[in-house]
Amino acid sequence: MLRIKKLSILLGAMLAVGTAQADLSNGGVKIGVLTDMSGPYSGMGGEGSVIAAKMAIDDCLKAECKGMKIDLVSADNQNKPDIMVAKAREWMDKDGVDAIVDLTNSAGALAVQKLIKEKGGIAMYSGPATTRLTNEDCAPNGFHWMFDTYSSASGPASAITRKGGKTWYFVTVDYAFGQSLEKEAGDIVKANGGTIVGSVKHPLNNSDFSSALLQAQASKANVIALANGAQDTVNAIKASKEFGIGSTSQQQVAALLVFLTDVHSMGLNTAQGLLFSEGFYWDLDDQTRAFSKRFEKMHKGFKPTMVQAGVYSSTYHYLKSVAAAKSDNWKVIAQTMRDTPIKDAVMRNASIRPDGRVIHDVYLFQVKKPSESKGPWDYYNLVSTIPSQIAFKPLSESTCPLVKK
Repeated sequence: MLRIKKLSILLGAMLAVGTAQADLSNGGVKIGVLTDMSGPYSGMGGEGSVIAAKMAIDDCLKAECKGMKIDLVSADNQNKPDIMVAKAREWMDKDGVDAIVDLTNSAGALAVQKLIKEKGGIAMYSGPATTRLTNEDCAPNGFHWMFDTYSSASGPASAITRKGGKTWYFVTVDYAFGQSLEKEAGDIVKANGGTIVGSVKHPLNNSDFSSALLQAQASKANVIALANGAQDTVNAIKASKEFGIGSTSQQQVAALLVFLTDVHSMGLNTAQGLLFSEGFYWDLDDQTRAFSKRFEKMHKGFKPTMVQAGVYSSTYHYLKSVAAAKSDNWKVIAQTMRDTPIKDAVMRNASIRPDGRVIHDVYLFQVKKPSESKGPWDYYNLVSTIPSQIAFKPLSESTCPLVKK
């Protein structure tokens, strides 16, 4: 009798595995994390994005994905579009990668988007920011997960302009991301009664901002807006402090895209007062705190950025969709992802629009004064919550061919 009972349990386990892996090519799924491992975006993505993907896999294997075979690979994109698209092609053609996540760097993400339109597969973007991914360059199998230049620009640009910052000068990183961020912010400034008096461009991973900032200061604009990100933003803010730029009531420096690791790098003395939008913060509620505590233990004491949180959410949602569909056919999965509610420790009020834009609540934060911080990583004051339906560019303004007018 005991042997029969053991055999029944074994058969049940085998059937569960068979069900989980039904119609999966190569008997399972493979996910690739394509991120900046060594450059200016490695702090907000990098190894932390790989850890976030591992956490999502572990969580799904304990729940919806029991019995499923899931493999994970990762690579350094070096912030070079040619390297990104070559690695993505190799993964899909030779290594059987079904889905690619993170894809930090907007120019490279656009190149990969073009590739998946031709070859299939799933791409989930939490690192790049350009709105082109869900507008003119949208794809049925491309999903923009955490933030974009509109969600990043809309909160601080409207708030600062309404408070009297009427003239703006942009210091912009010279590639797709910076160009998109400057345009989105500029449109919002003008919509709120402000004007753009000029801009200056700089290369990615720039170490010397003195010339650009002095030009911006000489413009006498009320607001010197940094349309860049990560290490470029850190370097520009530090330089502005050294030169005393933006220290008067007539002129301020506004960083349009700030990551938790940027504030950590600068310190509260330098970063205090910065106003910006983010899609995730570790200390929002019990769920984000529990998720972030797990991440911190795995990532050398670092709390997750919104990019890394987006990698977790997108990876988990993809895997839940594979488990629900019992297939890794990208066409089936793309539709299942749209049909399946997004619910995890990271996202609030989230859903996927026809253009591939994942909308969710976004938060306007201000960096605390050192005297306000109660401990490590306690950096933000919540100013307001921007509801998911208005945090992103309206679907009615989309130029995505997938959107029915």
